[in-house]
Amino acid sequence: MLTSPRMFKLILRLASIAVLSAAAAPSPAAVVLTDDAGGQIAFAQPPARIVSLAPHITELMFAAGAGSHLIAADEYSDYPPAAKKLPRIGNAHALDLETMLALKPDLVIAWKSGTDSRQLARLHEMGIRIFLSEPRSLEDIPRTIETFGRLAGTEAQASAAAAKLRARAAALAERYSRRPPVRVFVEIWSPPIMTVNRDHLIDAVLHLCGGENVFGALGTLTPTVTLESVVAADPQVIIANDVGNERPAFLDAWQRWPHLSAVEHDLVTWIPADLIARPGPRIFDAAAQACEIIDRARDASSRGNKQP
Repeated sequence: MLTSPRMFKLILRLASIAVLSAAAAPSPAAVVLTDDAGGQIAFAQPPARIVSLAPHITELMFAAGAGSHLIAADEYSDYPPAAKKLPRIGNAHALDLETMLALKPDLVIAWKSGTDSRQLARLHEMGIRIFLSEPRSLEDIPRTIETFGRLAGTEAQASAAAAKLRARAAALAERYSRRPPVRVFVEIWSPPIMTVNRDHLIDAVLHLCGGENVFGALGTLTPTVTLESVVAADPQVIIANDVGNERPAFLDAWQRWPHLSAVEHDLVTWIPADLIARPGPRIFDAAAQACEIIDRARDASSRGNKQP
């Protein structure tokens, strides 16, 4: 019978086990994550007061549906428009530590390779918790959005945003990556003339489009190259970006070399640095632009091959 002493003890035992199991299980709101430097961070619930120390981090947070968790950002965080309304705490090399303390953040998200290590050390000394971000590939961008979604408790929106970016990358790769390769020179600064090697995120954009980085094999991430080496490589496309978001004036210098393939076919162009050089969601907009530019070089080459 259910009211027998033996059955009653069994019910009590089962109930006790259930209570203990529930107490031992982690809270559904608990957050335990590993950052891009291998450090682990844990919160009993998603941090509500977060500071971003890099523009791409700010963009990724908004893409993850976590923009409302940001209470401040670095001075260069200018996208999306809502980011411009955030209080400023200096930049990754000169933080306003007094303002930072006054804001009482639960967490600071910093760019691992783009934040002065001395600034990070000061934050540690002040007892501020830090999560390090370091997107190095195109796939790292949707992955980071998902990570930030878990961090802020906005997983559903983050997962949807990440899925859209992956689908967009797959569509570009399907359309362009297997087409005939095109020699591309990426000019990020001049003078001196600087470019990127195959370890740079911009190279991944070129690869997605079937572009071949003429200086991809160099050993430095952003090497300096000579004018003569660019002329010898005879790129079919020259794509520039600069620290600003206007056409770099240094592109005009290539018109002195009319026999360069890129000059001959009017394929000396630029993509805004905020799109192609910032490891955020808009890099896929840059990829779409780059793929169209590179495909124009294929058309030009095809026309040239048909000439008698």
